[in-house]
Amino acid sequence: MIIVVTPDQAISREHAIIRQLFEAGLQCFHIRKYGLPDTELKAYLDAIDPAYHQRLVLHTHYHLAKAYGINRLHFREEDRLADRHMDYKNEYRLSTSVHDIAAFNHLDTTWEYAFLSPMYPSISKQGYGNEHTALAMLAQRNNRQCQLIGLGGIDAHNFKEVFMCGADGIALLGGIWQAPDPVVVYKTIQSAYEQL
Repeated sequence: MIIVVTPDQAISREHAIIRQLFEAGLQCFHIRKYGLPDTELKAYLDAIDPAYHQRLVLHTHYHLAKAYGINRLHFREEDRLADRHMDYKNEYRLSTSVHDIAAFNHLDTTWEYAFLSPMYPSISKQGYGNEHTALAMLAQRNNRQCQLIGLGGIDAHNFKEVFMCGADGIALLGGIWQAPDPVVVYKTIQSAYEQL
């Protein structure tokens, strides 16, 4: 599984790139736009072809999901620990984030998958992951009821190692959005992934 996460800040041609990513076969796109008011997030969603709404995952503004035909929601670690997902777990497909393998190993079948980060020093968040990374933790995985998705510092040069170490998928952020041509990078990774 290859997931793409929205950039933190708006970038030039963002929606055109999103459309091209879907056209290239992207199946799962995380809308991670913390801090946007409802009107701006609605405008963001309105700019995405409704044909692709089933492939979207909301990190915030969960109350908009039904109106947009979105059936996947993502909860940050602190929101999961505060049980903020409980009102949604019977109606939506849920994912979450963890930052160590022990937390991942305790997840139950409520969660379809979880991001474990950072795999490498972050590309989009300067300094994040410089002290430690989670890649070596994958060997301690004993939870098979939830898919493990590697996030953080993943690009076209290192993504195969994440799969080889035991991840079920990868999430791309800086490796896509900070590339000169995000769509070419996605297609390169997708093509290599299909041959793994």
